[in-house]
Amino acid sequence: MNFNLAPFREVAAIPKMKSLLFGGLLARLPYAATGLALTLYVRFGLEMSYFHAGLVGSLYVLGQAAGSTLMGRASDRFSLRFVIAITTVCSSAFWLSAPFMSYPVLLVAAFPAGMLAIPVFVVIRQPIAALVPEHKRRTAYSMDSICVETAFIISPSAATILATQVSPRLTLIVIGAVVIVAGTMLWLIDPPTGREAHAADVAKAPKPARGQWMRGPLIGMMFVGAGITIAAAGSDIAIVSLLEHHGQLQWAWVVLGAWALYSLIGAIVIGGSDRHFSPVILLGIVAVCTIPLGFIGHWALLALAFIPAGFFMAPAVASSTDRVSRLAPVSVRGEAMGMQGSAMTIGAAIGAPLVGWTVETFGAQWGFFVAGSATLLAVAMAAFLDRARGADSEVSGVPAPRRAPEGTSRDDVSATPVCER
Repeated sequence: MNFNLAPFREVAAIPKMKSLLFGGLLARLPYAATGLALTLYVRFGLEMSYFHAGLVGSLYVLGQAAGSTLMGRASDRFSLRFVIAITTVCSSAFWLSAPFMSYPVLLVAAFPAGMLAIPVFVVIRQPIAALVPEHKRRTAYSMDSICVETAFIISPSAATILATQVSPRLTLIVIGAVVIVAGTMLWLIDPPTGREAHAADVAKAPKPARGQWMRGPLIGMMFVGAGITIAAAGSDIAIVSLLEHHGQLQWAWVVLGAWALYSLIGAIVIGGSDRHFSPVILLGIVAVCTIPLGFIGHWALLALAFIPAGFFMAPAVASSTDRVSRLAPVSVRGEAMGMQGSAMTIGAAIGAPLVGWTVETFGAQWGFFVAGSATLLAVAMAAFLDRARGADSEVSGVPAPRRAPEGTSRDDVSATPVCER
């Protein structure tokens, strides 16, 4: 594998890319802290049980899952700037008013608030597909994955410290303020969606029916997205429960931080390489390397054992997003990106409670086994669907995806039915 930083410099030099990535990082800072912030607020601010806190968090996450696809369709029909404006106003209003809500009001507001949260997957990854040439797109998504890992290194720790040492109510207000700043910046940037450059082609043909483009390979990428977050959310719970079982809970932050760091390094190394990798294979590596981690009894060894699973996590996200951007026609790319975001949100909603139930029922050592096995099941589904017929067929009335130049990897060709993460 040949690795250098030149691809990153080339992508960063593209107009609007630096500001888009920075805006995406700002938008993900509150995104990475929302579930934890709500849990801490209900538990310590309202002095209610973790069950009540988890219920609010679950409703918010389900709202995000529904809203991601809905906002993706809205960006295709209206404009991405319209979606940014609406979600920034609604989301900031919720977070700034939530500290003054009673529990019943918060419970009712959680689902619609999640639906109207800024759809980060759509707002950032759809413009990347429009701004960046196909042969550089995987590097661009790797840079976006670096921003994701950075947000998840910063936000949960900051939210925990602020909520436990200062005030859980203040935590929600800070999230609302960051939402305003991030949303305003993204609105000013006015990220393109790609429809502008293909306006003539889109005008000549009606918008394709979902059944014409939502076929096996693209559905397979949705399973990859869900599998990624099953592994991530499930491993979060598994780390905490395993270290608590061994009396080493105070070292959980080291393991979580090391895991995120490995993922960030993987995004840099693989994103700067000259090879393309299958997202299904990358996620398969994550799944297989996650399964045996529960049988490690020391936090330091666990942190080291996370190297392979962590290293391939962010590259799997980047590779699968790149594949979605190639398989979806321009006129419905926002909806496709939104569906991928919904799939990842649903995966997180599955992974955490599944592993939580497992460790409480069978023991802490089985958490990683279940997280990895469930991820492996998603990999199997994705591999089967990715080889389904119809990957090469052109969507009626929409220009076929542009073929990669000779000499590039076959994974570059959006219409080729190969597995990627």
